[in-house]
Amino acid sequence: MAKLLLNLRNVGEDESREVGELLDRNAIAWYRTEPSPWGISHGGIWLRDNDDHPRAKALMATYQAERGQRVRAEREAALRDGSAETFGSLLRQRPLYVVVVLLGMVAAAALVLLPFMLLRG
Repeated sequence: MAKLLLNLRNVGEDESREVGELLDRNAIAWYRTEPSPWGISHGGIWLRDNDDHPRAKALMATYQAERGQRVRAEREAALRDGSAETFGSLLRQRPLYVVVVLLGMVAAAALVLLPFMLLRG
């Protein structure tokens, strides 16, 4: 029976591809389900054989630790050389977008807090 190894919610295409390659290199049979068109399911990477699950989980733990270190190092390098997207760089590139998003956040917070303010006053 199939066993879910990785839910693809918030997983980038590169990470999904790397996990598939990792499973292939280690001769673990797997398949991928795609996200539903209505957003109910985000898809996943499934193992065909339950007996492979402990070994696949161990491989995933190692992979995720290595990926985490690599991504953090890439982010730090991008921050050092100035190519990373930051709030300041986004504000310089798209000021109208940033202002609209901030106003939307203030409006949402006001709508949430308004009933409490009315009850208090």
